[in-house]
Amino acid sequence: MPDRLLNRWFDEMTVGDTETTRRRTVTETDVVNWCMFTGDWHPIHSDVVYSAESMFGARLAPGLMVVAIAGGLAVPAESAATLAQYGIDRIRYPTPTFIGDSISVRNTVAALDDRGDGTGVVDLEWTVINQNDTVTCSVLIRVLQAHRREG
Repeated sequence: MPDRLLNRWFDEMTVGDTETTRRRTVTETDVVNWCMFTGDWHPIHSDVVYSAESMFGARLAPGLMVVAIAGGLAVPAESAATLAQYGIDRIRYPTPTFIGDSISVRNTVAALDDRGDGTGVVDLEWTVINQNDTVTCSVLIRVLQAHRREG
């Protein structure tokens, strides 16, 4: 497995460990599918005229969709060490994510809490950055991570 942050075992992590993921472009198809699956048809996401006349001047990607995409970028599907999402403690959207933005995630270990049962909770600061290096989303997410198995 590639050396991705969340491929590491809990006992191999240190506060401050950081990686930046690959980029991914947010498409109109992403937004339409998200609206369809969630029922979130707010006009800021789905109405070209409404959003053009808004303070943003264009349609925005739904914030929770941006968090979901960040998860796809930051959490490797093949990780044996990451057991589960433990929770999300904070989400902020300092600037919008627009259709056509290419985003990546700066993923940083913010805190480590060893549970003493072969697992630990890792607090991760996800900073979602667009192609202009502008922060569009900031998330403090917690994951349950396994210790390295002996044997």
